[in-house]
Amino acid sequence: MRPVNAVITQIIRETPSIITLRTDIELDAAPGQFVMVWVRGLDEIPMALSYPGSITVQRVGEATEALSRLDVGDSVGIRGPFGNGFEVKGEGDGDGKGNKIMIIAGGVGGAPLLPLAQQARSSGLDVTTLIGARTADELLFEEHFSKCGALSIATDDGSKGHHGFITGAMDQFNLAGFDQFYICGPELMMKSVLDILQAAGLEAMAQLSLHRYFKCGIGVCGACTIDPSGLRVCRDGPVLSGDLLIKSELGKYHRDATGKKIMF
Repeated sequence: MRPVNAVITQIIRETPSIITLRTDIELDAAPGQFVMVWVRGLDEIPMALSYPGSITVQRVGEATEALSRLDVGDSVGIRGPFGNGFEVKGEGDGDGKGNKIMIIAGGVGGAPLLPLAQQARSSGLDVTTLIGARTADELLFEEHFSKCGALSIATDDGSKGHHGFITGAMDQFNLAGFDQFYICGPELMMKSVLDILQAAGLEAMAQLSLHRYFKCGIGVCGACTIDPSGLRVCRDGPVLSGDLLIKSELGKYHRDATGKKIMF
């Protein structure tokens, strides 16, 4: 698949380190699917969609730094969408009193989870969202998530909500009362959340969006396979079940562009 030229029509400053680039294309993507974004002359990287035809970017490397310097009228190449997104199970009654789901978002991990929360709410599901960040001004999509249902906040420095990691904010909930859990964020955070769910016997009810180094994005090169299952994150994921990931390399190591193991 060749990249489609996507012209930037709007730039939204979400937090001091995160921006959203809105483009002139709309993609028929399920929440949690990703696109390959071609930064011309530099690299092609996987990005989740936060709004239709929009990507939300945090500066963490050379390619994302280049994306953060783009202006309205500039363009990028986009391939996709690819992969498996989040699966919403059950139906609501239209009043937010149907199946109960918990969404757990750490940092920029809120990007693929926002469209999920909005879809679930519009389907009448009972949505509870936990968002976490280092500081209050780095909380992503707080207002948007609050419109989807109950919202709980955690910040590392205690500037808003629970003082500490997002796992601490989970203590206030009866986890057994939820039907599904949807998780995206830093990998060590996701591993800690999954450990809590496993201790409660709920890991099979969790879906996690996993990030790995991608080359092709279509399952050919094998750069994003995870041990020991051999599943390809770009093709079989990026959303994978908790009962599968609890037995994997999650939170232990990942591989760089050369295939070398990098320990967390």
